[in-house]
Amino acid sequence: MSDDNDDDFRQSEDNRFGGRVRRYARVGASAGKLATRLAVGKVFGGEVDHGRYAADLTSALGGLKGPLMKVAQILSTIPDALPRDYADALAGLQADAPPMGWLFVKRRMRTELGAGWQDKFADFGKDAAAAASLGQVHKASLPDGRDVACKLQYPDMAATVEADLKQLRAAFAIYRRYDSAIDAENIQLELAARLREELDYEREARQMALYGHMLRDEANVHVPEPIIDLTTRRLLTMTWLQGGKLQAFVDRNPSEAERNQVALNMFRAWYVPFYKYGVIHGDPHLGNYSLRDDLSVNLLDFGCIRVFQPGFVEAVISLYHALRDNDRDRAVAAYESWGFTNLSNELIDVLNIWAGFVYGPLLDDRERKMEESNSVAYGAEVAGKVHAELRRLGGVKPPREFVLVDRAAVGLGSVFLRLDAKVNWYRIFHDLVQDFDVAKLAQNQNEALEKVGLEHPE
Repeated sequence: MSDDNDDDFRQSEDNRFGGRVRRYARVGASAGKLATRLAVGKVFGGEVDHGRYAADLTSALGGLKGPLMKVAQILSTIPDALPRDYADALAGLQADAPPMGWLFVKRRMRTELGAGWQDKFADFGKDAAAAASLGQVHKASLPDGRDVACKLQYPDMAATVEADLKQLRAAFAIYRRYDSAIDAENIQLELAARLREELDYEREARQMALYGHMLRDEANVHVPEPIIDLTTRRLLTMTWLQGGKLQAFVDRNPSEAERNQVALNMFRAWYVPFYKYGVIHGDPHLGNYSLRDDLSVNLLDFGCIRVFQPGFVEAVISLYHALRDNDRDRAVAAYESWGFTNLSNELIDVLNIWAGFVYGPLLDDRERKMEESNSVAYGAEVAGKVHAELRRLGGVKPPREFVLVDRAAVGLGSVFLRLDAKVNWYRIFHDLVQDFDVAKLAQNQNEALEKVGLEHPE
């Protein structure tokens, strides 16, 4: 690289640093304006126009890459983590910021793989094939003919994550000022832990291998293979999986049988690992999977993975049986095993309303849609009722484990709504859990984690 190019690169990096400073200023100003308005409304009894300020906050975040945008996307799918106006506004955020240029890519690839990095590839695409929140993807090919995807982390992401988590804490503090229905401390802790893990691409490679192992017998679900000798903490190289976007599939007006098949494939992609190994993919964002021509599913991103204690999964199934059999004592035992505290009779009733909604399709032995009203605002009416009751009762502090479980359930439910799928969810669920044995799950989990070199859950 010439001196001129080095100067251009340094200038580009300086500009990016200045851009990050301006970014935090914009987000901080939006949050400060919202906090001031909330305080005025609280002190003087004024009305807060949350729709207006949600739009302001979304404007500050929109078009940015980075973990703050990713957090916003996650929060938009967790019931009651944010007020509805903010959840709806943030749901539209996309990772559509311009990708890093070729000079950056060359510099970063040389740092990760050494000066002769290009000799390790038969071909390497100069332009990014996709942009994500923490990195960008380049398509390449290996000397042995395999096509691969190289995900390269953006610069200074560790510092950016910590700065964004500070902003997240401030946002939750603002929310807490006017609404105490949900104590978001555990939500914040869980998101922080998962985001920090996502910075480690070597860990993601192990999690990818874990999913390859867990889904090895699922013919309709495909997982890329990590290329370990071309992977570092900031570079993840994996086999390239060809597929199209879900929306493109929906737009071609597929038959009901095709839509149902895609829904079934996605259900098994998420829940075979959960009920057989106690592991869940916590990010059902549309950009994290694609469809093949035969309607099988490609899973593409493995940064946001949660491993649960076997007893947590056992309690998930136990609560299902409690709702099915109207067994209140069994439901209470399940909630307590997850970490819910101060369970009054009224609070149990409210939790059962939400549980009944989430489990509803699995309790109904017939072909049906995931949400029969087919409401675009998936579960809004039920969530609103639960939220109002929780607020009246003084609030609840959801256990950390529920953040990604709820997100997967609601996120996938939204996908099934988009597919307009109509299947017998009861039969699908029972086929998956009919032989459930917590000891067998623990054995499966231990063997799988040891095979790929991941630690056991705390």
